[in-house]
Amino acid sequence: MIHRTAKEKVKQLTVGFPAVAVTGPRQSGKTTLVRNIFPTLPYVLLEDPDTRRFAEEDPRSFLMQYQQTGIIIDEAQNVPELFSYLQGILDNKDTTGKFILTGSQNFLMMEKISQSLTGRIGLVKLLPFELNELWQAGLEKKSYEEYLFSGLYPRLYVEKIIPSDYYAAYVQTYLERDLRQLLKVQSLSIFQTFLRMCANRVGQVVNFSSLANDCGINYKTAQGWLSLLETSFIVFLVRTHHKNFNKRLIQMPKLYFTDPGLAAYLIGIRRPKEIMNHPMKGGLFESLIMSEFLKYRYNRGLDSNLYFWRDKGGKEIDCLIDRMGLELIPVEIKAGRTISGDYFKNIEYWNKLSGQVPERSFVVYGGDQDQQRIHARVLPFDHLDPVMELL
Repeated sequence: MIHRTAKEKVKQLTVGFPAVAVTGPRQSGKTTLVRNIFPTLPYVLLEDPDTRRFAEEDPRSFLMQYQQTGIIIDEAQNVPELFSYLQGILDNKDTTGKFILTGSQNFLMMEKISQSLTGRIGLVKLLPFELNELWQAGLEKKSYEEYLFSGLYPRLYVEKIIPSDYYAAYVQTYLERDLRQLLKVQSLSIFQTFLRMCANRVGQVVNFSSLANDCGINYKTAQGWLSLLETSFIVFLVRTHHKNFNKRLIQMPKLYFTDPGLAAYLIGIRRPKEIMNHPMKGGLFESLIMSEFLKYRYNRGLDSNLYFWRDKGGKEIDCLIDRMGLELIPVEIKAGRTISGDYFKNIEYWNKLSGQVPERSFVVYGGDQDQQRIHARVLPFDHLDPVMELL
């Protein structure tokens, strides 16, 4: 098994909470992680028809048989009735760390947790592999374009699967099946178009009216569908930071995919070399770096502290890291391999407005040099530790 950074946080939470829930997109490695941490716990999958029927028809008896031993309940959101019955069991002080839940539909999980298990359950969000997890396992690729094409879902690194084949099945099996059922989408072709239009906006500010028009749906439907993609961990939205320094700011969020390989597939990229000169390369690279920052937070049980900043004049900082309101760390993200003076224009502008110093301002780029420049420190994509330390 490739070591997952989130393992330490999950183990830590079991000491203080009666239960722990690990959520994230399908195929992100949740089951593998928890079964590795808790090899002696009984395991049940609530997508198995017989098991689910037992849990639905007699939830009290289903849970009571595991009250002493504990249990891993996989895809727990499939039987929402369990959460109310689990509340009484978790109030027993003897059950610390015995009940481990996983779920791939975060909005259903969180709805039930907030209703029945608030304060009784520790939470970890698990996304696909961090780059650093792969590197520690000796699974480096030759270029960042290969990561953009292959993505970071675990099965692609433990089995010999062609990425385009994997993502074709992933879209059909999970996205179209799960999300269409939840959204009650009547037209598959419209939903497919919506997914592709989202991928074609990766790394860009979301204009909901434009997105809706391109898909032939209304504004409210576009918002609802995108919100569901977000709560299913397929995409994440980065909001503008409220601090404007007397400049008018845009209010629309930026759209990223939690996995660049899925976005590349939806865009229509089928071979790694197609990325080299693709117009969406910059957006995919930005999505890769932003998702790395997000994974760093999630794997430590923290919520996102990532924002962006853009004024009406077009001046923009790709990422602002909000350090508990005490400091804002600017990060510009550039896919190019050659350092250009243009990389520093917005950082210089921001630092003059905010008073931030160059030593705590960063440009992440596709090259391999680590340099301290007059306006910011330049970091290669595979050496993000100086930024991670400030997350």
